[in-house]
Amino acid sequence: MTPEERIQPVILSGGSGTRLWPLSRPERPKQLLPLTEERTMLQVTVDRVSDGSRFQDPIIVCGERHAGQVEAQLAEAGVEARSVIVEPMARNT
Repeated sequence: MTPEERIQPVILSGGSGTRLWPLSRPERPKQLLPLTEERTMLQVTVDRVSDGSRFQDPIIVCGERHAGQVEAQLAEAGVEARSVIVEPMARNT
C-alpha cells in the first residue's frame, strides 16, 4: 500500500457532555472518559488507527473547550496527530 492509499482517520472528540450524564459533563464529555477500560474512549480510538502501514496520522476535531484535554490525552497515549482542528463553537455534528 502506498502512502497515498492509506486511510486518513478523522476522529470527532468532544461534545456537550449530556448523553451519559452524570458521568459526562460539558467540561468532560464521554470521549474523554475511561468508560470501557483504563484508557479513555479517545485513546482507545486512536489506538485502533495506529497501524502506520494502513492509516495516516489521525486528524482530531474537537471544541475549543476540550483542546487541551485532547492534546494531553494524545500525548499520554504516545500518539502524534496529523492535526487537531479546534471548532470555535458547537455545530451538532
